[in-house]
Amino acid sequence: MTSLPGGSDQGGSTAERRRLVCARCGTPAHGPQPVTWTCSVENGVRQYFCDACSRENLRAIEGRLDSAWW
Repeated sequence: MTSLPGGSDQGGSTAERRRLVCARCGTPAHGPQPVTWTCSVENGVRQYFCDACSRENLRAIEGRLDSAWW
């Protein structure tokens, strides 16, 4: 198992302890990361995208284009 720098395998990740917000539109998640959201690691930073933004940009996500491109 690989952890991000500064992360810990003990006690959950930082994302689990803070409220998630869509990196594109700012929509807050209710509870832990919903299964319909997308997680992307770009330049070593973990970003989360809501289901609406994920659907709108599915081709770019599948093409592994950074969110800055779309």
